[in-house]
Amino acid sequence: MPVPLKTRILLADDHELVRSGLRLVLESEPDLEVVAEAGNGAEALELGLRLELDLAVLDVSMPRLTGLQVARELKRHRPEIQTLMLSVHDNEQYFFEALKAGAAGYVLKSAANRDLITACRAAMQGEPFIYPPAASALVRDYLDRASRGEVTPTDPLTPREQEVIKQIAEGLSSEEIAEILSISKKTVDRHRENILGKLGMRNRVELTRYAIKRGLVEP
Repeated sequence: MPVPLKTRILLADDHELVRSGLRLVLESEPDLEVVAEAGNGAEALELGLRLELDLAVLDVSMPRLTGLQVARELKRHRPEIQTLMLSVHDNEQYFFEALKAGAAGYVLKSAANRDLITACRAAMQGEPFIYPPAASALVRDYLDRASRGEVTPTDPLTPREQEVIKQIAEGLSSEEIAEILSISKKTVDRHRENILGKLGMRNRVELTRYAIKRGLVEP
């Protein structure tokens, strides 16, 4: 697919000040244009499914839905939209999850001024982008685990269960979760029971601690 003359970008981050700074970085280039902004994952997904976009730049940790969950849904429903993950975490698990979610790149916020433009252009050309200083360490670690017969980090929960546990941890009721995910309250309750069973947990407090540890919500 040819690269558009001007890439139409959705920028999603729950901190308005961060979005403003990133927008300035992106729009300093003539071939990049931020056409929409979102302050949480649910809003980002709604805009991503509705608008004419070329690229979604998504913060990994957002309320309602994480950037990884949004990227996964966009990959499923709007595969023509490229996605980039923004994160404060120089973390192997987030990196591998970004790849599994279909993201074209992983950019650290601390290096966004230097790397974000390059990452956007790489994504639009179908090339992957990884924060350079982290790349060799990530690959070395992956190859080391592979040589021992170990697999990449996995989560015991399905993508839908991750969405549900995130929103449980954010204090939403079953009715509110059902509305956000467009499923029935009964289905939400069944997911909750499955999650508790898989994780060997008993209540919302334990689920919240797990969600924080997994990076699904911020402490």
